[in-house]
Amino acid sequence: SGVIVLVVIVLVVIVLVVIVVVVIVLVVIVLVVIVELMVVVIVLVVIVLVVIVLVVIVVVVIVLVVIVLVVIVLVVIVELMVVVIVLMVVIV
Repeated sequence: SGVIVLVVIVLVVIVLVVIVVVVIVLVVIVLVVIVELMVVVIVLVVIVLVVIVLVVIVVVVIVLVVIVLVVIVLVVIVELMVVVIVLMVVIV
């Protein structure tokens, strides 16, 4: 009967150890998956931020170019008007 009790105790200990090892492995797997997901999310956020910054830069450059072009056109128009007025005065 003593041998049977020893065998039962050993079996229970082995089962408990196996359960603990499986739980630890599952926890590690879950942690690794969570970390990978976090890394993916961080990378996505960085990519989105970079794209937003690039779009903002492009928009600002386009607006500046348009403003400069408008100013140049206005200056040219004003100069032409001045020349025309001077010519008219000279002719008259």
